[in-house]
Amino acid sequence: MSAHPVKILYLENHAVFARLVMRRFLSDHLITVVPTIAEAREIMAAPDFDSRFELVLSDYDLDDGKGAEFVRECRAAHPVLPIIAVSSHDEGNETLLRAGASAVCGKMEFEQIGEIIANLTAPKG
Repeated sequence: MSAHPVKILYLENHAVFARLVMRRFLSDHLITVVPTIAEAREIMAAPDFDSRFELVLSDYDLDDGKGAEFVRECRAAHPVLPIIAVSSHDEGNETLLRAGASAVCGKMEFEQIGEIIANLTAPKG
């Protein structure tokens, strides 16, 4: 697990799944869940985005588009921000990686999310 609670923006349109993941795997972290790319863009545009979030989790299939759109925009605006692809489909995760995601944690492997978060947020050097 990470040494401190990580502030995470979680782009996920299935509320029941998001609650389950937060309860079982992310309870030590500070999570903001948004179900749409539009809402994620609003949050990213806020001047306090960099102080509010240390990591992004992004699903691929969303109600208003593909998560890769947001990942591309987020990566361009925040080049060093860790972004984890969290699709249930390999193709979605591969597309998110090509869009700029830092790592993948498929939905069927969520027991590994804590380790992935810790690796991506560990102090460098």
